[in-house]
Amino acid sequence: MIFKRIGDGRPYPDHGRSSRGWAQVPPRQVRLDQLVTTRRQLDLDALLSEDSTFYGDLFAHVVKWQGELFLEDGLHRAVRAALQQRTVLHARVLDLD
Repeated sequence: MIFKRIGDGRPYPDHGRSSRGWAQVPPRQVRLDQLVTTRRQLDLDALLSEDSTFYGDLFAHVVKWQGELFLEDGLHRAVRAALQQRTVLHARVLDLD
């Protein structure tokens, strides 16, 4: 199993972070098997695109809430890491606990 669980939506409260706000959160390594996704489907174009991070953040966005890590943005990065047989992902983790 790649992820801890496949979720559908964001169960945590709105954090109001913009791209600039996320940039203030330092990245760290997160194990893929600790992540709960917030999307059930992945756009194959995002997964296969070589420049998928060109206009966005280089790091996935993860929200820690009630002891769980929710993958808010960067599902394509996480799946790509899993396909490359990596067990960790570099992500910005916002702690709402």
